[in-house]
Amino acid sequence: MNKLTFLGTASAVPDEDQQNTHFIIETKSRNILVDCVGNPVVRLKQAGVDPLSISDLVVTHFHPDHVSGVPLLLMDLWLMGRETPLYLYGLNEVLDRIEKMMSLFDWESWLGFYPVNFVRSQGKTQTNIIDTDNVKVWTAPVSHMIPAIGLRIATPKCVLCYSSDTAPCDAVIELAHDADILIHEATGEGQGHSSPEQAGQIAQQAGVRKLYLIHYPVDAEVNDWVNRAKTCFSGGVVAARDLMTIEFS
Repeated sequence: MNKLTFLGTASAVPDEDQQNTHFIIETKSRNILVDCVGNPVVRLKQAGVDPLSISDLVVTHFHPDHVSGVPLLLMDLWLMGRETPLYLYGLNEVLDRIEKMMSLFDWESWLGFYPVNFVRSQGKTQTNIIDTDNVKVWTAPVSHMIPAIGLRIATPKCVLCYSSDTAPCDAVIELAHDADILIHEATGEGQGHSSPEQAGQIAQQAGVRKLYLIHYPVDAEVNDWVNRAKTCFSGGVVAARDLMTIEFS
């Protein structure tokens, strides 16, 4: 059985109960961390995940509430004795900035540092970045304030989609087409973001089976957010919560 764990569900300003949005997908062959904030090693351990088991890190865009934990994760894995390569995926401009950020910490001088393999996406629609028998991942550019990607994640029996931070756009509808689960941001209507109603509309247009709202304000009334999405979507709606898990085939 595969598992997705929401490590954080808050929008840009977290609180003591909700960390910034990021999650991990555990499959038979790969453990894929999507975005990286806060103190990653501590959060992963709270979720019952061995940090050294992470095989891949996908960074959706270069905003602090999605990348602030990257330097700490890379350093801590080194100090914990990691030797196997870590694959780090993102848009060209995102990975360029991560390299610049890491250079401020002089990471080239970290003796015995494990390989970090950068896999650069050109921002094309439906780019396949991970392709194994057990899990496949595609990315596509979405409509945020800066370059950002959404994800389509497929196992042999289940398809999940993650919108990342985005205003409503056709790219998410295409990524989420006939998906079992759509994880869609619900920050609120505004530049580069979506309201619960808009998330519901995207889910309805894509024909997904279940909608999980994420990246919503910590002071949002969760039941209200869910009910607002339900006005536009005929399927099930859940507000994701920190450390909530989804098991799927």
